[in-house]
Amino acid sequence: MSYKKQFIEFMVRSGVLTFGDFTTKSGRKTPYFVNTGNYKTGAQIAKLGSFYAKCIMENMQAGKIKQDVKALFGPAYKGIPIAVSTSIALATEFGSEVNFCFNRKEAKDHGEGGMIVGYGLKDNDSILIVEDVITAGTAIRETLPIVKAQANVDVQGLIISVDRMEKGKGEKTAISEIKEEFGIQTFPIVTVKEIINELHNVEVDGKIIIDDKIREKMEDYMKMYCI
Repeated sequence: MSYKKQFIEFMVRSGVLTFGDFTTKSGRKTPYFVNTGNYKTGAQIAKLGSFYAKCIMENMQAGKIKQDVKALFGPAYKGIPIAVSTSIALATEFGSEVNFCFNRKEAKDHGEGGMIVGYGLKDNDSILIVEDVITAGTAIRETLPIVKAQANVDVQGLIISVDRMEKGKGEKTAISEIKEEFGIQTFPIVTVKEIINELHNVEVDGKIIIDDKIREKMEDYMKMYCI
């Protein structure tokens, strides 16, 4: 079983990939939702970091990400455990020492102060931003000014759990817009199409996760918002 298929089933078992009626950060009504805030055990967060690490190493080996990544940046709040667990997995599973850091929601005005916890970003550092999902690209547009305010870093890429394959502010995908606006490539562990293909009429622990009705709702949503 590929690590992508394993990851999709892992999201289902962890209650992270759910189906129903939801509203995304961009305000879109969606029949499915990926909520990494539902990871809650040590075993789950360790596995999550392992999947992110596998995605990073796969794309490094393919020459799409430089080998000299200095740090992982996890935007508060959901990006924080992702950055920490991925850094651990890179060290323990692949022998690759990569720093981690994340931002505070409010600047600390005592002690060492500042907005960043963990590794102190420096000019010309190659970094990766680790996030949960991209819908319209709202979160990454909020994150980049925070990162760039710390140092003139080279953002090698954005690593996410799921590419929802949706339009951004215009008629192109959010991922395409981020590439055009900021020169940053996005590397998802899986796409929504892969989720549908892997789960449609397939049992996970004895239960069909995406039946014909749910698939139809997802595909109707994709016709409206996806490219």
